[in-house]
Amino acid sequence: MLDIFESINFSLMKARYFLSILLVTTLLSSCEKGKANFVLSGTLTDLTFSKNLSGATVKIYQVPVASTQEQLLQTITSGEDGSFSFTFPRDKMEKYVLRISKEGYFDIQKDVYFSELTIEEDNIRNYATNAKSWVKLRFVNTIPATSDHLRYIKQEGKVDCQDCCSKNEQNYFGALDTAIYCINDANTNYSYYYWIIGTPNQGLKSAFTTPFDTTEILLEY
Repeated sequence: MLDIFESINFSLMKARYFLSILLVTTLLSSCEKGKANFVLSGTLTDLTFSKNLSGATVKIYQVPVASTQEQLLQTITSGEDGSFSFTFPRDKMEKYVLRISKEGYFDIQKDVYFSELTIEEDNIRNYATNAKSWVKLRFVNTIPATSDHLRYIKQEGKVDCQDCCSKNEQNYFGALDTAIYCINDANTNYSYYYWIIGTPNQGLKSAFTTPFDTTEILLEY
């Protein structure tokens, strides 16, 4: 009888041992699955010419948790169809930063947070940008007097960018012969309304800006 009990106990011990091995193997396998790759892809669009944006430089950076330090992961060039695609390890990060640039076009910068990404399918992000153009605002006071006062304020034009001209009211006094360069989305209007204070001379000045070029708007008073 004692031998029977010992045999049963031994069998139970073996069962527990193999169960433990199975559990550890399952956990390790689960961990390996957790290290799968993210795929982040999309298409870039040229809004100015209504076509795909090829030849753009696309960079992806990772930002570790509790850090602001960006670490470059990969750099690629968008295809003829404007497509781009990154494959990178599913390492726990705070976020990823996409920076997209092409000469003559406005840069794109986008944050993609770790919590937004999935390993189950491609993570699609499509972006669009405009070609750059410039407007030359030329102001000439032909018969200057100390009391002369020019006031103008932008009506149409790109705002809130590094090289954008102010959208606030601007004032100039006395003799004036100057030029101000403002960046703009190509193939769009740039306009401002002006007043020569104390005179009936006022009105709207505008121009349609050419891609990759500078268009002048002249005001003589």
